[in-house]
Amino acid sequence: MKIGQLAKRAHTPVETIRYYEREALLPEPLRTAANYRHYQPQHLERLLFIRQCRALDLSLAEIRTLLEVKDSPTAVCDTANQVLDEHIQHVETRIHELQELAQQLRQLRSQCQSESTASDCGILQSISQSNPVPVTSSSHIK
Repeated sequence: MKIGQLAKRAHTPVETIRYYEREALLPEPLRTAANYRHYQPQHLERLLFIRQCRALDLSLAEIRTLLEVKDSPTAVCDTANQVLDEHIQHVETRIHELQELAQQLRQLRSQCQSESTASDCGILQSISQSNPVPVTSSSHIK
């Protein structure tokens, strides 16, 4: 199948497929005489595996490790267990950080209980007077 067909069957953008190839997560397919990529069913299976890993919020490095284990069917799965254990810890840390953030936002929201002008807005005043918020591992600069 061509890349467009693979993309449609896997519900994945063509550029994402090319990216996974560049990252060596998805093996490069054979080329036709006309130099089109020609994908096999195992490409679709691997791409769906990668997509499922991404849905679990696994990083590319974690996916790469899981693929290495998957590609060695006689290997023990301790490495896969370790990847998931570390990822679970990471997710639990993020949940805790998000719960703290929600509490900070609720407290901030409580600073403005009535409609007022921007110059009297308790939320804006609180943000302006607050000490800088420490950057956590899941904080994002936008």
